[in-house]
Amino acid sequence: MAHARAARALLARCSTECARRPAAAPSCVRRAALGLPYCSPAAYSRAPLTAARADWTRALAGRASSHGGAGAGGAVAEGEESDSQEWMVGWEEEDEEEEDAEPEIGDGGDGGGVVLRDVKWGQRALAAAEEVLGEHFGDDVAMFAFKVSPKGYVYVRLDKLTNRYGCPGIEEIESFNKLYKQKLDEIIERGEIPLDLGVEVSSPGAERLLKVPEDLDRFKDMAMRVQYLVEGDDLVLKQILQKDGIFLLEAVDIQGEHCIWKLADVKENRAQAGKGRPLNRKQRDWRLQTSFKAVKKATLYLD
Repeated sequence: MAHARAARALLARCSTECARRPAAAPSCVRRAALGLPYCSPAAYSRAPLTAARADWTRALAGRASSHGGAGAGGAVAEGEESDSQEWMVGWEEEDEEEEDAEPEIGDGGDGGGVVLRDVKWGQRALAAAEEVLGEHFGDDVAMFAFKVSPKGYVYVRLDKLTNRYGCPGIEEIESFNKLYKQKLDEIIERGEIPLDLGVEVSSPGAERLLKVPEDLDRFKDMAMRVQYLVEGDDLVLKQILQKDGIFLLEAVDIQGEHCIWKLADVKENRAQAGKGRPLNRKQRDWRLQTSFKAVKKATLYLD
């Protein structure tokens, strides 16, 4: 049972419409076949790079691909289960540690950026990932986030700059994963980094935090969920309140360091006008101006 739960945890990250871990999400492979937008934060290889464990993971990834990422399927080769069970549980513990913290810009996860945590081999692992991108991928694939853990884990998130949602295709993620593993194997043989590493290659997903104002122009035609600060109406207490809404960007003033938003024509906003009704005129004409600093969090919104 523990092994089955661990295997499901390994493969259950495929998502719909860029969202991470939705309930009962269709597989990324199935969505790609239908021509639907998707983002896959799935780990195509999370096994430490020792021979037996890497072989087990390749077999697992192969079964996941052939079954649309729906589960592990089949049995692990005899003699490998107990070992695999041990490292899979280790990954679950690492995941819990990573997900406890609230995402923030530059955290090496949903906030993008590079986080090496003073790990001695981190810079070399980062350089290897950059080498793979430079040698085998075009300018439209970039590194969104890179993070290493003292426990021996490497997290890479790739950004497809020409994709509406910033999502690389499954084939691109698998290709990078394979090439990066080969590059790490070469470095390991030379003794430049530890022998036993775990690797996760994924895409950012809709939960990525957008940088303000840097990312606004790129996603200006998409609805965004924005959390922002405003002054309360109480002139005595002068409270600063945090609000949120689903907006489309109308304008950005770089010199004035502010942006102007309008309500996005999405279900959540239309519900305020009445069930089944479009946005009313007051909603269509309403505008919000915020300074860059007042925007505390912005993410893509998928209706």
